[in-house]
This record gives sequence, structure tokens and C-alpha cells, in this order.
Amino acid sequence: MVSGFPQGTVHEAGEDLQASIQADPSLFARWEGLSPLGRNEFICWVEDAKKPATRQRRIERTREELLEGKSRPCCWAGCIHRTDKAPSPWQQAVLIERKAKPRPQGDG
Repeated sequence: MVSGFPQGTVHEAGEDLQASIQADPSLFARWEGLSPLGRNEFICWVEDAKKPATRQRRIERTREELLEGKSRPCCWAGCIHRTDKAPSPWQQAVLIERKAKPRPQGDG
């Protein structure tokens, strides 16, 4: 990890996200201007990607959304890993309990 890179409250940005943000000084300034919770939401969203292609798309979208002035990822329910507050009922039902249950396999 690059030292001195502002991180989130729970998550640390991977080297690919850090490099992408630091490649553009104005983007990096916007990243530095986010609250630690805002940075945490973007990092959690990127880290939640299961496939490398999805991760890369989320890094690109993070760049776009920061340049648009957004302080949280659009359409992201929020980090479920924070310990300073309990997950919302929706996060608990959809993000936590659904991930814990095995998905039924289709016949096709």
C-alpha cells in the first residue's frame, strides 16, 4: 500500500484503487476531501466485487463519481463491516443473511 493514502474507517484501498486515484491530482484532491466514512463506502464497494472485471469497472466508476462530486457510491447500500453502528434491517436481510444462505442451484 502507498503510505500516506487516506483510507476508510474500516477498509484500506487496494493498490489498484490507490494508483488509479493518485494518477490524477484533481481526483486525488477530491478523495482527500471525502470523510473517512465516504472513502470507506467507496473502498468497501470496490472490495465487494467478486470478479476482476467487476472490480475494474467499480474503480472506473469511483473515478467518475468522484469527479461528479459524489461523496458515496451511487446505488450502494453501505458497508456492512462497520462496528460503530448496527446494519440497517435491509442490510441485515439482503446483504448479510442472503450471503450466508447457499443459493439454490437451477435445473438448467
